[in-house]
Parts: sequence; structure tokens; C-alpha cells
Amino acid sequence: MFKGLGQLGDMAKMMKAAQDMQERMARLQDDLGRIVVTGEAGAGLVTASASARGELTGLSIDPSILVASEKVMVEDLILAAIKDAQARARTRAEQEQRRLLSEMGLPADMPLPPV
Repeated sequence: MFKGLGQLGDMAKMMKAAQDMQERMARLQDDLGRIVVTGEAGAGLVTASASARGELTGLSIDPSILVASEKVMVEDLILAAIKDAQARARTRAEQEQRRLLSEMGLPADMPLPPV
């Protein structure tokens, strides 16, 4: 009489799992906004901070390199520090995504939309 209702239960489980994954991904997005990574260049003369989302949040330049004749070098160090921070942010975001997928019992290398 109720043949086939078992599939509705399976569908409900799938919908619940999808909703749970959506909520956890939203929390991950929030967490990535709070995680700060630091990149550097010139042995720490220039440091750049970024969220794990890759958003630049800070820049520090050692005043000893702020000499007009070294303008090009300073610009290069700033760019290098920013690129380092962004690379570290990508790495951290990927680590956090793999951790979340593992916690959910999914393959850690499952492709997800970019964060």
C-alpha cells in the first residue's frame, strides 16, 4: 500500500545532508574571514597580512628601507609580500576545506566552489 515511501525518506535524508553541508560551508566562509595569514618579503622588511579569503588586511614596511633611491626595490618587496600572503591564504583555505570535507565523511579532494 505504501510502496515507494522509503525513497521519500532517502530523499529527505539527502536534503538534510545538503542543507547541513550548506550551513557548514557558510560557517567556513565566516571562519576564513577571521583567519589571518602573514606573508613577507626581504627577510621580513615588508609583511602583508590577509584573511584566509585572500583579502589584504594589513601592510607593514620597515622604515629603514624607505629611501627615495630604493623606491623600485620597496615596490617589489611590497608586491612580493602581498603575493606571499595571498598564496598562504589560498593554502590555508584549501586546508580548511579539506578538513571540513573529511569531518563530513566526504573525499578531502572533492572539488568545491572557490571560497
